[in-house]
Amino acid sequence: MAGHSKWANIKHRKARQDAKRGNAWSKCSKAIIVAAKNGGGDPEMNLTLRYAIEEAKAANMPKDTIAKAIKKGTGELEGESYEEATYEGYGPNGVAVFVECLTDNRSRTAPDVRHIFSKHGGNLGTDGSVAFVFDSKGLITIKKDAADEEKIMEVALEAGADDVTDEGDCWQVLTAPGDFHAVKTAIDAAGLATEVAELTMIANNTVACAGADAQKVFNLIEALEECDDVQKVHTNADIPEEELNALAGG
Repeated sequence: MAGHSKWANIKHRKARQDAKRGNAWSKCSKAIIVAAKNGGGDPEMNLTLRYAIEEAKAANMPKDTIAKAIKKGTGELEGESYEEATYEGYGPNGVAVFVECLTDNRSRTAPDVRHIFSKHGGNLGTDGSVAFVFDSKGLITIKKDAADEEKIMEVALEAGADDVTDEGDCWQVLTAPGDFHAVKTAIDAAGLATEVAELTMIANNTVACAGADAQKVFNLIEALEECDDVQKVHTNADIPEEELNALAGG
């Protein structure tokens, strides 16, 4: 599971860039609308909504835009209706890819996702074909200069984190999904600056990719993330950090 922060940090850096053209905010709005529709508009009572709001804030989404999305979800304002859909498949070099979507038209989304897989050297599989490769986790990364390892371990583990690892340029904290909010709250209360804080899927095994394979995998992931109906893309590809940064233009 170590190394997931490489993908997460790049994704969040790109999300901040995408926010300039509204792409990230659109995805955040969808997540908030669905969460509010399914569990109500109070984030104190609706954990899924709370997580969606935190991710929206991380993408620098304005408070009034967040509030408007909540009202669309609860029906106070007229808005679109979305449903959850997941797609599973294999990319170049046999890497597993798990795609989370929110869509208002499955008949459009499924062919779009299938086309992206095919165009980039992958194959869309059946439900369950790669889900077993991933575990649901809370992921938090903390800037390396925020605190030393002893402090991070003390705060995170006492709050219920599963593990803390040194990822080179940051500390990576993993939690069970149900413990994510408590751990994030404790880290915030300790004044530790976080870079990434999200519920995600972490691969329990990885496939090493480099060179041309890394390029192909990266192109597939990027194409999927650019699809309007796609919310999150998870993969077990393990690309060296320097190469991943170069591919992302960082």
